Amino acid sequence: MENQTIFYFYLSGFSDLAIFQIHLFVIFLLVYVMTMFGNFLILHLICTDSNLQTPMYFFLGNLAFLDMCCSSVSAPRLLFDLCSKRKVISRASCTVQIYFFIFFTTSEVLLLAVMSCDRYFAICRPLHYFQVMNLRACTELALGSWTFGLVYSLMHTLCTLRLSFCNSNTIHNFICDISHLFQLSCTDTFLNILIIFLFGGLLGITSLIITLVPYIRIFTTVAKLKAKKSKIKAFSTCTSHLTVVFIFYGTLVFNFFRPNTTYRFSEDRVITIIYTLVTPLLNPLIYSLRNQELQAALSKALHKL
Repeated sequence: MENQTIFYFYLSGFSDLAIFQIHLFVIFLLVYVMTMFGNFLILHLICTDSNLQTPMYFFLGNLAFLDMCCSSVSAPRLLFDLCSKRKVISRASCTVQIYFFIFFTTSEVLLLAVMSCDRYFAICRPLHYFQVMNLRACTELALGSWTFGLVYSLMHTLCTLRLSFCNSNTIHNFICDISHLFQLSCTDTFLNILIIFLFGGLLGITSLIITLVPYIRIFTTVAKLKAKKSKIKAFSTCTSHLTVVFIFYGTLVFNFFRPNTTYRFSEDRVITIIYTLVTPLLNPLIYSLRNQELQAALSKALHKL
């Protein structure tokens, strides 16, 4: 019997935990609602509070919006499948999900690098800060991050369209992931994997260097500050950003750049939950809890209400 091209995939997701489906639904629904609310609140405060109309918060608003988008790519589909017996997704829908996930993730990687450069100029070049990071420059940097993410995602998506699938159509996860499609493909995936390691590796390493290198100078400059209050404020902002960076990069690197021999279904599922659902939830918590200006803006908003 000849193999037939597959046009639908089965997302196994949490099928092995059938008795906990309702509990998982409630948990993930709460996580998604809190993620959307937390990031929307930050975005709302930045747009409405005049004290937050600065380059740093402009980029933080972009990050909050990206986190909302990233979470919305996977969470609604996961919630739907937890309530459905047929966890089937068409190849077209799977491709769209992959496209938007890579798009938003890549844009966030680049935006984190831009935010690092913003902190460098704010702390190490304060006299030139508003000249360098003016409205036009901030807008161009943000648009550049989104545009590059769009083009990069399109490249991967187009390469994925060349794959054909036969025999198995089960994706052992709750989202369509490009690495899982490679495992199911009966087409040679050497070109796809090469593009990931060449372009993805280059993008990731370059972005990580741009993100981390400025902090060598930042911490040197902060250490020389005499005012204790200024030190605490600078360190608080920087550690918030670095915490987000390490969580984000750590899960992505573990998921995309580990050898296939280490694949474990449960482990892979947990990692996917972290970078698709948990990280977008943690970002507003990390920034809001460590940022006095955001807390002051929130207090002012609550006082008006």
